[in-house]
Amino acid sequence: MPDIDNDLIIRLLDLAGISIFALTGALMAVRMRQTLVTAGFFALLTGVGGGSVRDLLIGAPVFWIQDGAISAICIAIAFLVWLTPEKWWEGQLLEWADAIGLAAYAVFGTAKATAWGVPPAPALLMGVITGCVGGITRDVLAGQPSIIMRPEIYVTAAALASALFLLLLALGTGTAIAAVVGASAGFLLRGAAIRWHLGLPVYTSHHDDAQDG
Repeated sequence: MPDIDNDLIIRLLDLAGISIFALTGALMAVRMRQTLVTAGFFALLTGVGGGSVRDLLIGAPVFWIQDGAISAICIAIAFLVWLTPEKWWEGQLLEWADAIGLAAYAVFGTAKATAWGVPPAPALLMGVITGCVGGITRDVLAGQPSIIMRPEIYVTAAALASALFLLLLALGTGTAIAAVVGASAGFLLRGAAIRWHLGLPVYTSHHDDAQDG
C-alpha cells in the first residue's frame, strides 16, 4: 500500500504541474487577445517545456511523446480558458497558478531524476529546470519580461521544494510525505513573494556605490 500511495502522489504532482502550467500558458495567450490555436500552442509549450528539457538532460524518453493524454490535457485546458468568461481569470490567478505548478513540478522533476539514477545535486537542478523552464518559455514567447530576470523570489522557491524533498528522503521520510512537504514549502515561499513582493538582493557595483557617495 505505501508504494501505491507514493506512486499516486508523484503522479498527481506531475499532472498538477502540467495542467497548471498549461493553464498559465493559455491565460497569457487570451490576455494578449490571441487565437485559439495560439492559446493551445502556449498551453502545450508551457505545460511540457520544463519536463521536456529535464528528460533530454537525464536521458529519459520525452514524457509527453510517450503519453498522448498529456497533449490532449493541455489543449483541453486551452479550450476551456478560451470558452469561459474573462472575469473568471482576472486578478493574480496566473501568478498563483504558476506558483502551484512551480512547486509541484519541481518536486516531480527531482523525483524522476533520482528514479533515473541522477545524484542528489544534479537531481535538485533537474527539479528547478522542470519547475521553471515552462514559465520562462511562456514569458519569452509572449514577449514579456521573464520572471527569471527579476529579483522576485521564483527559482529559489523551486530549489527549496526540491532540496526539502531530497533532505526528507535522505532522513528516511516516505516519498509521499516528502513530496507533499517539499511542494508545500515551495508554494508557500513563492506565495509569500507574490503577496509581499519579496525578492533577493541584486548586484550593486562598488564603483557605482562610490559614485553615488
